[in-house]
Amino acid sequence: MAVVFQWSGKTAKGTIESGEITAGTRDEVVSQLRKKNITPTLIAEKKTEKKLFALGGGKVSDKDIVVFTRQFSTMIDAGLPLVQALDILSSQVENKALAKVLIQIKDDVEAGSTYADALKKHPRIFSELYANMVAAGEAGGILDTILNRLAAYIEKSMKLKKKVKSAMVYPIVVSTVAIGAITVIMIFVVPTFSKMFAQLGGTLPLPTQIIVKMSNFLGGIGGVMVLGAIIALVVSLKQFRRTEKGKAVIDRILLKLPIFGVLINKVAVAKFTRTLGTLISSGVPILDGLEITAKTSGNKVVEYAIMEVRKGVTSGKTLGEPLSKTKVFPLMVTHMISVGESTGALDSMLSKIADFYDDEVDAAVGNLTAMMEPMLMVFLGGSVGFIVIAMYLPIFKLITLIK
Repeated sequence: MAVVFQWSGKTAKGTIESGEITAGTRDEVVSQLRKKNITPTLIAEKKTEKKLFALGGGKVSDKDIVVFTRQFSTMIDAGLPLVQALDILSSQVENKALAKVLIQIKDDVEAGSTYADALKKHPRIFSELYANMVAAGEAGGILDTILNRLAAYIEKSMKLKKKVKSAMVYPIVVSTVAIGAITVIMIFVVPTFSKMFAQLGGTLPLPTQIIVKMSNFLGGIGGVMVLGAIIALVVSLKQFRRTEKGKAVIDRILLKLPIFGVLINKVAVAKFTRTLGTLISSGVPILDGLEITAKTSGNKVVEYAIMEVRKGVTSGKTLGEPLSKTKVFPLMVTHMISVGESTGALDSMLSKIADFYDDEVDAAVGNLTAMMEPMLMVFLGGSVGFIVIAMYLPIFKLITLIK
């Protein structure tokens, strides 16, 4: 019966390699490796992969990864062996799902796999960026330094997400409250007034007629139709966004929005420069770094632009030249990147740009809140005010007639 064996060994040039071989016995694995001029140092049967979200598991957050990465870095820096550090952390992390994954990673490393290869088996927990940076750290013998950079990168990414969420929460909450209040008034309050007006007789003012007709529409089959249309639109947009073309179209529209588009663009620039700068400073080749950065950009327009830049770099161009042609990144960014390339300090220049755009995102969030607040207040006050005035116009008319 054939079994999958994991192996690691030295090549004729003295480099360490690892992989998997399907064979009947360990002797067959040794024989196959020797034919490739590889001296095996470790051979072990591959253990069955356990499910990540088993009973007692759950979601692994960015915060869990940051805490684990910092603790792991400290242990490696203190001289603890990789397997022992993983064993200790797997027994003390609070997140059960992460603990199970760390046990699987420890088993893979014990079986001869590199730490980076073991991480790549869990892409839902450890991103491609994370695994590639760890691989660069292992190759350069600076794993503890790389882990510290990773933790710092994830923390800054978390702060960036928090800023964007805080910018979106306020207008969404106020808009929801405004629409809810108007809906309640139209469905429950206005009908009471309309019954009273019907008893009085006579012709109602035009604003009152409009409000009464809207109330009757929303209180009847019209309300169900509007709700159904909203649900259908949301579901359709979600389905459309799941397609490659749909995501690209929606992302392009978002970037062109008058208020939110500026914020989205600044977030994209901050994320691109931070990610690429961290990868390059960690020893990841620039072509691999650009590919990883494109995949983790979160915006299809930015992803396509970065992949076009990668094609230009592959053909021998500098990074700044094809970047300026994308028209996605500001001229200041492309000029600063060109300067960083010419001076040989691209990674530090990218970090400076990322820091600058982090501050720009802060300012954009503040400006967005300042702009949206009066607009939403005018919308809410104007809508409710119009309804109130429309309802009181017949009463004023009646008082005038009585006088």
